[in-house]
Amino acid sequence: MTVHGNLNGLKSAQKKSLERLTRRRIPAERIITPELSQTLAYLSREISRQIGLFIDRQGQVVQVAVGNATQILLPDFGRLRAGEQRFRGLRFVHTHLRSEPLSRDDLTDLTRLRLDIVVAIGVGQDGAPGAIYMAHLLPPSSSDDTYRQLGPLNLGMLPTNFIELIESLEEEFRRQYRARAVRAQDERAILVHVATDRRQTAEAKRSLDELAELARTAGVYVIDSVIQIRKKPDSQFVMGRGKLTDVVVRAMQQDAELLILDLNLAPNQSRAISDITDMKVIDRTQLILDIFSQHAHSRDGKLQVELAQLKYLLPRLGQRDDSLSRLTGGIGGRGPGETKLEIGRRRARDRIHKLETKLAALSRARSQRRARRRRNGVPIVSIIGYTNAGKSTLLNALTQSKVLVEDKLFATLDTASRRLRFPREREVIITDTVGFIRDLPQDLLAAFKATLEELKDASLLLHVIDVADPAKNEHIRWVEQILIDLELAETPRLLVFNKMDLVSEKTAQEAAVDTTSVAISAKSRETFRPLLKQIETHLWPSCLTNTENASLSKQGGN
Repeated sequence: MTVHGNLNGLKSAQKKSLERLTRRRIPAERIITPELSQTLAYLSREISRQIGLFIDRQGQVVQVAVGNATQILLPDFGRLRAGEQRFRGLRFVHTHLRSEPLSRDDLTDLTRLRLDIVVAIGVGQDGAPGAIYMAHLLPPSSSDDTYRQLGPLNLGMLPTNFIELIESLEEEFRRQYRARAVRAQDERAILVHVATDRRQTAEAKRSLDELAELARTAGVYVIDSVIQIRKKPDSQFVMGRGKLTDVVVRAMQQDAELLILDLNLAPNQSRAISDITDMKVIDRTQLILDIFSQHAHSRDGKLQVELAQLKYLLPRLGQRDDSLSRLTGGIGGRGPGETKLEIGRRRARDRIHKLETKLAALSRARSQRRARRRRNGVPIVSIIGYTNAGKSTLLNALTQSKVLVEDKLFATLDTASRRLRFPREREVIITDTVGFIRDLPQDLLAAFKATLEELKDASLLLHVIDVADPAKNEHIRWVEQILIDLELAETPRLLVFNKMDLVSEKTAQEAAVDTTSVAISAKSRETFRPLLKQIETHLWPSCLTNTENASLSKQGGN
């Protein structure tokens, strides 16, 4: 049906008049003719409702939309955009019964749907066309303007070379996009954080900085970030509807295709925001799952990530969801997301059960290996800490290993174990674990719980902290909370303040103030003597001698 919208209560003759509009055709270079504008205005006054025409570039009316006295709900043109460098090929000409300028909704529709142009024709009390307002998009530039508005105009002031205007704008869009220096494989994203207290602004900025680092790790190019302060997150859109409209405008101007929210979205919120923004929408959990999917290399890791992804997707598989279908491929759609987004609930549960069975078998094998270690009496020292604190770098330095080290979050997912020899032929097993992070997704924590069970056999936990990070105290609290969740709060641990080479000596000394903490630089083995002494004192408290102190000093300097 080519007439869309609010047709309830209209007479049969009025409906036929609306249907006749779909057969109208005007010269392609004209935005609208005086004759068609008069017909449109008169009919709009007669039914006391706004009427809109979608006209293609050949001048053919392809659809008619009917609203109420103040607005029109536009039809669904599909979720895909017309293209980064092209408009949709449709102009939207509609009536305003009070002859008011273009509304915020009009400008949002222009931006979101990438329409060629939006035109509002005022309607007089006698049904004659009145003042005209119009707007079209502008290419990205140093200006903050996304569109140009014109009006009030009369019919004689409208451009007579409409097609030439639109084609020149599209050519400028193409030129601007060719000039962009962003790598083609990077998705462009806007980050959003909603805070409930103005006093939390500094914390919100730190949280967004961490989200930006997560995005960088996932291969996302962050072009903008938004913080909104409101009493509580909106139950449907998280942020306010007006703020969301502003985000849509920013996304259009800066060609963002991805919206990342710094919280965990409910399925209905994800759908609602996707419907408004026409963007791929993911939350913090999906971003972390995507990173894990990229970095998982072992069989354990891949199974654990797939299990976490399916558990996340399961409540979102109850009905067809366009916001999920847009996740196929790219950020938020790796791993099982590429092939199982349309999977049924029953098949998803079957797959989850199979994954849990496989992981349980792998967990039993790990338990047997740990039992052998206990029988051999080899102590285990586990390195834990906030992600990107330098845990793998420390493992490599202590054991002269070559575990993967990158300046990215969650570069290490697979547990690595190495031997470290002490004097008197004593040795320990040093294990490196996945990094922790605030609000670690529960499904992910549950999936990795079997791997993290190895921490329960540790005689000592080395809690590595980035001493140069302004948020280090907050990171310590999050790690401690995760240890409580893992029932590891009673396990002895040593705070290792890493990266002392990046701060002053005074700052490092103030951090390591007691016997349960040391300051080191994992890049400098000369700083390891206090750490090695603390480890040996804990593991063999009655056996440490002056001679071994000297040996430790030598070992730390090698």
